[in-house]
Amino acid sequence: MNGKGKHKRSVRWLFALRRYFSFFLLMAFVITCCMVLFLNMMSRTTGLVLSHDYVEKAAKVTFLNVILLSLLCTVVDGIRRRFMVDRPVRKIVKAADQITKGDFSVRIPPLHGLGSMSGFDVIADYFNQMAQELSGTETLRTDFIANVSHELKTPLAVIQNYGTMLQQPDLPEEKRLEYAKCITNASRRLADLITNILKLNKLENQQIYPKVEPYDLGEQLCECLLAFENAWEEKDLEIETDVEDDVQVDADAELLSLVWNNLFSNAVKFTQPHGKVTLSLKTEGEFAVVQVTDTGCGIPPEVGAHIFEKFYQGDTSHAAQGNGLGLALVKRVIDIVGGDISVSSEVGKGSTFTVKIRRKRDGEV
Repeated sequence: MNGKGKHKRSVRWLFALRRYFSFFLLMAFVITCCMVLFLNMMSRTTGLVLSHDYVEKAAKVTFLNVILLSLLCTVVDGIRRRFMVDRPVRKIVKAADQITKGDFSVRIPPLHGLGSMSGFDVIADYFNQMAQELSGTETLRTDFIANVSHELKTPLAVIQNYGTMLQQPDLPEEKRLEYAKCITNASRRLADLITNILKLNKLENQQIYPKVEPYDLGEQLCECLLAFENAWEEKDLEIETDVEDDVQVDADAELLSLVWNNLFSNAVKFTQPHGKVTLSLKTEGEFAVVQVTDTGCGIPPEVGAHIFEKFYQGDTSHAAQGNGLGLALVKRVIDIVGGDISVSSEVGKGSTFTVKIRRKRDGEV
């Protein structure tokens, strides 16, 4: 530290010396020019011829004044820099050092209180904005890692436990099949989780670019719904559809299929046996409006405000059935295609998800 301090002091003195010589040369040039002009004008006006001794004495006095004025300007400039430059720079450097150490809570207070923002105040303002964004990103990253770790542990623990029980000697065939089925389901959940994480990461990093092409939205909705036929028949659900014909949209069909599959999956999953799931497609002006309604457990208002956040699960009693990424994927896809999604729900009566997408009007190219 001593060597470092000596080096800093040496650098500071070198800068001070350089500033002094800069002021000295500037003062010498300005004062010399002024003196030459003054003496020249005085000799022309009065006709007097200055003696050599007088000129020599005047030159010495002028040179001394140049030295003193240069020293005075250097001192004044040093004081100015100490309070107007060095102090703000030290604050910014200290804050930047805290940022590099992972402390994103640091903020730089206003550096000048004179009412007008200086260049350093502008830098501090942008620095604070950067620190705030980094703090939010770090919080999201920490939460994401914690949630992923938790979600990975659950199916892995199931696989490990049932795998251990399968090793029991003289295990009945019925139990063996039951345990094997549990391991298969946990493996499927684990694979779905990893797939959703990869998809969401690509969407958030804009690594998936929509392939926009016109297609019949009603036909796609019906195809996606039919894919869950086994699931709704197993629970004996009533399926009601009200799909308007020939509703064309310009969008990425593969991306939107993620939306419909997630919405239908949740509707079937959270609806009790003998319940009802309704699909509706209508046109409202320039929009195609899709509604997926179920008679499931419903969503409380405080949960609905966070339902599209990653890993947020409103119904903790059904947490084992999902991983909290489906609706985050839905929201991100809807944002990419320029649509809108909302949810209305009543606890104990069910939920309705409404998606609005700009449709292709007749005659549009």
